[in-house]
Amino acid sequence: MKKIILSLMALATVSAYAQFGGRGQGNPTVPSVTENVTEDFKPAANNQAGHQYPMVNSQRMVRAQISAPNATSVGLDIDGKIYSMTKNENGVWTGTSAPQDEGFHYYQLNIDGASVPDPGSLYYYGASRWGSGIEVPSGDQDIWAVKNVPQGSMNEVYYWSSVTQAMRHCYIYFPNEYYTNTTKKYPVLYLMHGMGENEHGWAEQGHTAQIMDNLIAQGKATPFIIVIDCLDARAAQPAAAPQGGQRQGGFGGFGGGFGMGGAFQDVLIKDIIPMVEKNYRVIPDTQHRAMAGLSMGGMTTRSVTLANPKTFAYVGMFSGGTISAQDIQNAEGYKETNKVLFMSCGGKENMGVMEAAENLKKIGINATGYISEGTAHEWHTWRRSLYQFVQLIFK
Repeated sequence: MKKIILSLMALATVSAYAQFGGRGQGNPTVPSVTENVTEDFKPAANNQAGHQYPMVNSQRMVRAQISAPNATSVGLDIDGKIYSMTKNENGVWTGTSAPQDEGFHYYQLNIDGASVPDPGSLYYYGASRWGSGIEVPSGDQDIWAVKNVPQGSMNEVYYWSSVTQAMRHCYIYFPNEYYTNTTKKYPVLYLMHGMGENEHGWAEQGHTAQIMDNLIAQGKATPFIIVIDCLDARAAQPAAAPQGGQRQGGFGGFGGGFGMGGAFQDVLIKDIIPMVEKNYRVIPDTQHRAMAGLSMGGMTTRSVTLANPKTFAYVGMFSGGTISAQDIQNAEGYKETNKVLFMSCGGKENMGVMEAAENLKKIGINATGYISEGTAHEWHTWRRSLYQFVQLIFK
C-alpha cells in the first residue's frame, strides 16, 4: 500500500510540474513554433481587462507577448517546456507554444532566468504560488459557462480550528434555492484541491459554482452545499514538545490526511464538519455527506473515507488513484454505508479506474469509472469529473 501511495504522489508531482510549468526549474528550452501556424489567434477568455495577450488559435497554440526592452532572453513556460520568444525593434517579445490540451493551464514567463507572471492574464494559485493561467477553448466548456439561470453563491468563510489553534479559510457554495427556500435543509459535499494548490482552485479555475448552477437549472443535479477547504493543516504543537518528537504537518507543506503526517483529517472531522452543521441548514447525517477531491485531494479522500467508513455515503476520486475490494473489506461499515464510489482520470493518465469500478461492482459497490478523453492531469479532467460526479450523488 505504501508503494502505491508513493507512486501516486510521484505521478501527481510529475504531472503537476508539467501542468504548472515547473516554475522554470529544469524545463527544457525549445524554439518558439513558427511553422504551420494558423494565424487566427484571439485573446484568451481569462485575460485581464483590456489585454490582447496571451492569445490562443484554433490549433490550441498559445502566444504570449511582453515588453521587456532590456531583457536578453524571454521564454513562455507552459506544459513543462520553455518556448523561446523573439524581440522586435521596440523591445517587445513574442513567442508561440506547441498545441496544448484543451482546458485550463498554468503558465508563466521566464525573463533572464526569473520566472514571473504574465501581466496580461488573470492570476491563479497553483504550483505553490500565484501565477498566470490560460483557458484553451474546449468543445464542452459550456458546462461551466455563466448562464442566465438562478445563481447560487460562492462565499468565503473564516473559522477557528481546534486542531491547528488558528483561524482557517474556506469557500462554501450555496445553491440559489438555499436563499429562496429558507426552511429546507441540504446535503453537503466536501471538495478537495490538489498538490501545490489550495481552496481557491475549485472556486476559481474549477468553476464549481457555474457547473452546479447549470446542472441544477437543467434538473440534472440535486441542490446541495459544497465546502471547499485547504489541505494544508498542521496540528498545533505543545508549548514544550519533547526533543525528537515527530513534527505534525502536511507532505511537503501541502497538507495531508493520507498517512504523511498531515492533520487535515482531524481538521475535517473535528472542525469543518461540526462548523458547517452548526452554522448552516444542512442535514447532519452520513447519508447526506459526500467527499471528493482531485489528485492529492483524491488520495486524501481515499484515506479519510476508508478511515471513517461510516461518515460519508458518497466518494469521488479525480486523478487520485483507486479503491480496491480489499480496501473496502478492511474498512468495517464502508460497504453498508457507501451509495456511490466514483473514480476518474484523464485519458492520457493510466490509473485503471474502469477496471477498478468493475471489480467493485462484483462485491456490490455502486462504483463508477470515468475517463476524460484527450486530457491529462489537469483542470479540464477535473471539471469534467465534477460535472459527472455531482449528477450521481444525493439522488
